[in-house]
Amino acid sequence: MSSNNTSDKVFQYTGSETVPKDVTIVHFHPSVVGIEDVAYDQPSAFQHCVELKELVLNEGLRTIGKSAFAFCKSLERITISSTVTDIGNCAFYNCKSLKEVVLNEGLEKIGKQAFEECRSLESIILPSTVTDIGNATFYNCSGLKEVVLNEGLVSVGKYTFQHCLSLESITLPSTVTNIDENAFYDCKSLKKIVLNEGLKKIGYNAFGGCESLESITLPSSLVEIGKYGFNMCINLREVVCSGGLAKIEHSTFPNNCSTLERITFPSLSSRLDSIIRAGQLHAQNKVQQCINRGEIEWERGGTISIPVEVTRRGIWKELKQRIDLIIKWIKYYEMKEATTIFELALWKVKFDQVDEADPRDRDACRVDVPGPVKDAIIQYIEL
Repeated sequence: MSSNNTSDKVFQYTGSETVPKDVTIVHFHPSVVGIEDVAYDQPSAFQHCVELKELVLNEGLRTIGKSAFAFCKSLERITISSTVTDIGNCAFYNCKSLKEVVLNEGLEKIGKQAFEECRSLESIILPSTVTDIGNATFYNCSGLKEVVLNEGLVSVGKYTFQHCLSLESITLPSTVTNIDENAFYDCKSLKKIVLNEGLKKIGYNAFGGCESLESITLPSSLVEIGKYGFNMCINLREVVCSGGLAKIEHSTFPNNCSTLERITFPSLSSRLDSIIRAGQLHAQNKVQQCINRGEIEWERGGTISIPVEVTRRGIWKELKQRIDLIIKWIKYYEMKEATTIFELALWKVKFDQVDEADPRDRDACRVDVPGPVKDAIIQYIEL
């Protein structure tokens, strides 16, 4: 980096000297390997250097300690050296002018509140080497518009993107298994959320207050959504379940999600329709028995769905049992149809091998899959 002000003097930091609080430009000496943590009641080397505008970190630097550059309100951009593996808690806390942060591959840990209150920050790309984001890492980064999360990330911590008012879309990579409580709370502009297969849990109030969100698709891998997971999503119209019904608290979609009408299961519906059209008519009867017990809606050719007013009665356990039973019947008849197709394939192969000079009846070419094999295929599902 270069300074626009020729009167500014470069301060060479070697890791041991006291840093003047009015410093404007800092270059790290190549020998510096870390900015060490300090006692809770002691300021770090660069904390409250409110005039610091330019910071050049050396290659070879490995760690940036707690509160290292907290309250450096004039700092506008920073490139983290490729050798840095750990950014400590509150490292850049309340750097109000910080617009640009470049994080390189090799970074492994970003501590709690590391970039909290960096309200000028507009975009951030997390390298694939970061496996989890600490609590409140980007809390109240109100100017943050773009976030790129790479494969390798496993969890999004508590309050990580809370109050990121400008964030419009987010895609969670398939490696993410957990979104913790309040992770995206009050992201008022967040309109598009992509949750990939692999996600298992959405925590308490994780997407609460996402007022621009209109639709959400839940992956089949999801097993739990905490209370108020989508609280105050006042424009949410549609919830699509890719698989079954996760463990969902009755308050996941509370009454303040007033535009939401129903939860739908389009993938289950298309699978059911396919096996019925293939001739497995008993599947329709079995599923209809589950439907006739109430609360779940379905007509042949239509979509299996649950009206939201039903979900608010607090009978999720009963609803989940019925949806799980529907899934099992669908799997059963899919496998039954598969064994029929297998038998037909074997029959056709044998029939095609018949010598024209010695024709045989088609029935003589029929090949039945042995009963034990059928049982092993069809009855592997416990009904």
